[in-house]
Formats: sequence, structure tokens, C-alpha cells
Amino acid sequence: MSEPIRLSKRLAELLPCSRREAELYIEGGWVTVDGQPVEEAHFRVTDQRIELLPGATPTPIEPVTLLLNKPTRFGSGNGANSAQQLLVPANHWEEDRSPLRPLRKHFGHQQLAYPLETDASGLMIYTQSRGVLRKLEDDAEKVEHEYVVEVAGTIAADGLRRLCHGLSYEGQPLPQLKVSWQSETRLRFAGKQFRPGQIGHMCRAVGLQVLSIKRIRLGGVSMAKLPVGEWRYLLPQERF
Repeated sequence: MSEPIRLSKRLAELLPCSRREAELYIEGGWVTVDGQPVEEAHFRVTDQRIELLPGATPTPIEPVTLLLNKPTRFGSGNGANSAQQLLVPANHWEEDRSPLRPLRKHFGHQQLAYPLETDASGLMIYTQSRGVLRKLEDDAEKVEHEYVVEVAGTIAADGLRRLCHGLSYEGQPLPQLKVSWQSETRLRFAGKQFRPGQIGHMCRAVGLQVLSIKRIRLGGVSMAKLPVGEWRYLLPQERF
């Protein structure tokens, strides 16, 4: 073979199978070229060794949802320091209980739900699923967020009560929240419809300085033991 041709065409000839089946094998991570996995159907080959891995099935790749433990100093946008840059195979949590294997297509067209401030850390949700994204958008007023907030300073005499209910932010009264002490320097915030900058403003209003903010839960999905800077797949049984 002298002229390079598409990997999908060459695989279809070798198996044999349809061109569409060949593309699904390739996109599913089941094909190697000279021993190296290749997931691009348009990849050009000549006389390289092309092999199909054991257990291969020509199955369409379903949309996935990824959970990331965002470090501080990573933004929620698409810039040079975006948290989305951490969604790469090398950062996949080795204890992930999902049977899915990281594939190139899992990282494309991911959309972020419920952004975090740059200086905050913790649970972020990226999804390719229109159904998941639509549910999160439609249920935005119902999904409970939980944060752990490290603080310094002396809280006002009625500060805890005011954190739970009675403060305003950006000219609007805040909904009732569940706020409690976890230790002498750590507060737990749980509630709905949190806005960027809200927790810092609330703490300052009662005499506290925020040292760190970490989101640990969204609805029924918890970050749990997911290490900082790593991601895992949303499990089928998990619900926001």
C-alpha cells in the first residue's frame, strides 16, 4: 500500500465490516495502529499493523457526565486557566467505580452546570447529556448546594442566626439557609440558589473573614473522596 487511506476504510476492508461499524470500533477505543490506540476514524494509514482489541463492540458512544474536584485558582470559563483543562485521561480518578473507559469523545462538547468562583474549590459538573443539563437548568431552584467554609475572626453575637436567615445580597433578600459550625473555624452552608460572591459577602456581614470555600455536594451527588484536580464519571444510580 503506497497511498495513505482513512483508518476506518482500511479496518472495514480487514474485518470485513461496514464503514460505520469501523468508525464505531475506532471511536470506542478498540483499534490500535502499530500497538498504539487510535480513536480518530480519519487517521491516515499505509502499511501499519492494525488490530482490533479483544471484546470490541461497534457500539455508539453515549453522552457522559463528569464530576471534577476543582482546585482553587482555576476559572469556570474557557480561558487559559480553565478548570475544564483538567478533564483529560491522566486526571481520571483511579478508584472511579464506573465501568467506562476514558475516550476522546468523552471530553468534547462538555457543558458546565453551576460554575464556581475562581478562588473556590470543590465539585463541578460537566455534561454532554442534554437531558442532564436540561434537568439541572429546570431544577436550579430546587437543587441544594453544600459548602464547607474556613473562616477567621469573631462572629457577631447573632451572626449564626443571620447567616441562616435575614441577610441580603445585591439588593435582594437571601432565601433561608442551613448554616452550622463544624469546628471552631469551619462553617457548613447548605441551601439553594447560591450566587457567585454570596458566601463571602454573608460572612463579612457578620464579622468573619473567608479563608477558603469548598463545594462538596450538589443535590444527591457528593464529591466524597474524589481527589483535588481529578475527575470521575457520574454513576447511573446517582441523581442530582
